[in-house]
Amino acid sequence: MIVRRRSIEQIVDDQVKKWGFEHQERPMETAGWTIITISRDPGSGGRIIAKGIAECLNFDLFHQEVIHEMAHSARVSSRVLESLDEKGISMLDDWVSAVVHKQYLWPDEYLQHLLKVVGTIGKHGRAVLVGRGANFVLPPETTFRLRIIAPQAFRAGKVAEEFDLPLKDAERRILKTESDRRAFIRKYFHTDIEDPNHYDLVVNTGTLSVEEAIEGVCHILTSKCR
Repeated sequence: MIVRRRSIEQIVDDQVKKWGFEHQERPMETAGWTIITISRDPGSGGRIIAKGIAECLNFDLFHQEVIHEMAHSARVSSRVLESLDEKGISMLDDWVSAVVHKQYLWPDEYLQHLLKVVGTIGKHGRAVLVGRGANFVLPPETTFRLRIIAPQAFRAGKVAEEFDLPLKDAERRILKTESDRRAFIRKYFHTDIEDPNHYDLVVNTGTLSVEEAIEGVCHILTSKCR
């Protein structure tokens, strides 16, 4: 666990340094920044699609585990916030308060950190965020909200192949992960993760290959985000 924590801290440190360099080269935008959030069914290829989109657009990529660790550790989340100047922090505090009030949230310490971490990433822009309810946090007018789905049998086959599991074990793994994600969104954002109204685009990798999904989404985003 210590090794993992150090790894996350190094990732955050490198990212903060990158933000600092980019701020010198390209001043941080106060409006119109670009963020892509990806919500996905387990086994649907969401991680691969996120990586492909980030590479296509030359965006930073933040997977669920990294966002979670950023929000879980007060020291790490403070390091993320340090990437903003005083004005940016003040704007972020106002924005978080507005999100909490608008969505009737009752944030515990973890959610407070999560809102600030996701908000900071959103403030810097040019990033792909996977999971952790980022699409429920960031403003829809500046965020492209993508959900990746696929039929359960298709996903079970993919998970069984990837983790070398019997099909029944893969199905149980999928159901557990789905339940955890559904419960997380319900607990913190009081809504249904599967409601299509929360997304700008829903892609079914049961009918489109991962490569086709990446190509199609990037085609839309290159005209929308640049």
